[in-house]
Amino acid sequence: MGDASAATRGAIVRSEFVIGTSDAFNSILQTINTVASRQCPMIISGETGAGKEMVARQIHLCSDRADRVFVPVDCTTLTGQLFESQLFGHVRGAFTGAISDTLGFFRAADGGTIFLDEISEIPLDLQAKLLRVLQESTVTPVGSVKSFPIDIRVLCATNRNLKQLVDGNKFRADLYYRLNVITIHVPPIRERPQDVLALAEYFLARQAELYNEPYKTLAEPTKKLLLEYHWPGNVRELANVIERAYVLTNTEVIPPAALPAEILIAAPVENGKARLLTLNEAQRKVIIQALETTGGKKIAAAKILGLERRKLNRLLEKLDISLTETE
Repeated sequence: MGDASAATRGAIVRSEFVIGTSDAFNSILQTINTVASRQCPMIISGETGAGKEMVARQIHLCSDRADRVFVPVDCTTLTGQLFESQLFGHVRGAFTGAISDTLGFFRAADGGTIFLDEISEIPLDLQAKLLRVLQESTVTPVGSVKSFPIDIRVLCATNRNLKQLVDGNKFRADLYYRLNVITIHVPPIRERPQDVLALAEYFLARQAELYNEPYKTLAEPTKKLLLEYHWPGNVRELANVIERAYVLTNTEVIPPAALPAEILIAAPVENGKARLLTLNEAQRKVIIQALETTGGKKIAAAKILGLERRKLNRLLEKLDISLTETE
């Protein structure tokens, strides 16, 4: 890797939770730097996997609570009667199975930051109790009459339009306005393609450090495929793709063949959506990528594709692929 790439890699590793170079990223970072030191609640919106928790952690790290606890809570996993006790704690004997006192997430986050992911999933009756906690800065465990003061910063995330839920009487208006002091929207990475390679390099660096191995780089055709892909799973999908490519590659440069099939056969994005390739288009694209990876060596390309040499030759003829296309 050249000096410029090494410098970029170093910068990426230092910014652990938020990675990007796009205008959208810079706008998010500017907002974080402006509001992180404040105590007001915030809503972080965006699609699933877009990086909302990364933003929440960066807010925490930039605040005066950075040396205190950060407690993430996935509200989609909290169900039934236990929902309230998991958030606010309970006392022994409060209900069947309550064999000891528990703190709950809010008291566990005292002094630090609590991150309520997918807050729209909290039931309406519990939303009223959450509002009271926010207004009074106290928590009353289930089964107790004693309130405990708490000092916490509340960050929330949602992949749904909370204002629409309010209008549909599915989310309390008073809680929405209490939380919605500042909103940060995290666009999906298909809307900020400048960030794709920066994130990919960061995830590669993280894998190298995990295995204590030399850093790997992306081949130029591999970069092109990553930039063309639609990324329905957002940052989370990109992280998984890079981990897969890293562990499947024994060389210092990651070839296109290390990427999953759905990326290899995907056509460039058109009107915000990835066009599905025909079978012939998909076969042609994958074969050309394999030949590019092997420098035009058909035996090696056939091995990558899992084909016999004769089968590859027939496909080259059928799909009108010449070796000059891979040069």
